[in-house]
Amino acid sequence: MSSLVYRTVQTASEVTLEPPGRANATVLLLHGLGADGLDFIPVTDELPLLKSVRFIFPHAAERPVTINAGCVMRAWYDIRSFTPEGRADAVGLAESVQRVTRYLDEEIRRGVAADRIVLAGFSQGGAVALSAGLRYPTRLAGLLALSTYLPFPSRLASEKSRANADVPILMCHGRRDPMVDVRLGIEARDVLRREGYAVEWHEYAMQHEVCDEELAEVGRWLLERVG
Repeated sequence: MSSLVYRTVQTASEVTLEPPGRANATVLLLHGLGADGLDFIPVTDELPLLKSVRFIFPHAAERPVTINAGCVMRAWYDIRSFTPEGRADAVGLAESVQRVTRYLDEEIRRGVAADRIVLAGFSQGGAVALSAGLRYPTRLAGLLALSTYLPFPSRLASEKSRANADVPILMCHGRRDPMVDVRLGIEARDVLRREGYAVEWHEYAMQHEVCDEELAEVGRWLLERVG
């Protein structure tokens, strides 16, 4: 990726990397709890050459987070506890899903076909990416979910979009993750597979982070989707 000269566009809401020529594909990547849209920009240098791909890194809104003693930080929704009931607040999640949906709609309006858009996220951002992508009414290129889980898994069966019933999904997780236990990722994988999704799953000997081996897998997968 470093051989491409991207133009960086920053606003109060997001950071965008524009390719040298006209973008014909988009990767929308949501950061994790307490981070911001700048967090994953360095990762793009580790990816294979993806010509004509626009990268968008939104900033989550700032809000108090219960599990972090109510401290205000960038978060896609509140988390009360890592239990099925407390892992996400429904109102905050719905707001973030609506915001992501607007980003997807805007990319299509700008001329990028929906099946050339990858929706991705890490940790809490991955939970939003799964929630939004599985419900989006137009077929996407793929969903990339890193070190994450599925909020309100029991709702998926009645809310999922038929258009994305066969959307490619790549999930990666660290076996030593102390923040989002790998069992939550496995639960999400199994729920998705029971609902008929073809989930590609990879585990790594890492904590709540990304590693070189994982990035190589992500790069391969992105090439297949939008390369």
